[in-house]
Amino acid sequence: MRVALFVTCLNDLLQPRTGQAVVALLERLGVDVAFPEGQSCCGQPQFNTGYRQATEPLVRRFDRVFRDFDHVVTPSGSCAAMARDNYPRIGAKAAAEGRGRQLADAAAAAVAKTYELTEFLVDVLKVEDVGAYYPHTVTYHPTCHGLRMLGLGDRPRRLLERVGGLELRELPGAEECCGFGGTFAVKNEAVSAAMGADKVRNVRATGAEALCTVDNSCLLHLGGTLSRQGAAVRPVHLAEILASTEGNEW
Repeated sequence: MRVALFVTCLNDLLQPRTGQAVVALLERLGVDVAFPEGQSCCGQPQFNTGYRQATEPLVRRFDRVFRDFDHVVTPSGSCAAMARDNYPRIGAKAAAEGRGRQLADAAAAAVAKTYELTEFLVDVLKVEDVGAYYPHTVTYHPTCHGLRMLGLGDRPRRLLERVGGLELRELPGAEECCGFGGTFAVKNEAVSAAMGADKVRNVRATGAEALCTVDNSCLLHLGGTLSRQGAAVRPVHLAEILASTEGNEW
């Protein structure tokens, strides 16, 4: 089984420890993980802003870089959803415009092999207890792309419930958007900030030490709000919790 890490540009630039945690976790589970250096952005910012054709070269790059791998694993629900849900739309549109099937074929290949981390653990490796230890109270926010586009369901919770020492606390209004939404946060700053404040109010009400998600984009948004409020809640990606072991916390 040949597995590649698709770290995503946000993680690479702002939260590289998340990518490192994914590798540490998967290697602990006996998976040989490669990191193709030719990888780039999935194209989500361009596509969501309306520049569909500017996204097409990134679909081709994704196919070219990851073509020889059986599975592509990413610690990002939004980027996994971009490849799985939007790449086929881009390919179908190109074909409908009379520009051939190449892009549609590249999109189909991406869909077949791309997994968000928790999907890969639960559905491919068939594990829920990954041998993690994280002695803290944690609340989990199911991000929109993971919840609504990927249909992650309870996979992240099942993994968290098996972590030694971890106490999982229910988040009120868990399924409500945190307000980030990529370019939405830029174009609709006031609305985004208000949604973030609502989410953070619920996070703080849990009394949890840490806030966990499968997307660092949402964590950056919520972490910034928590920081400005002087809250002690620590934002942490699920991969970093799962990579933690007794005496070695990420």
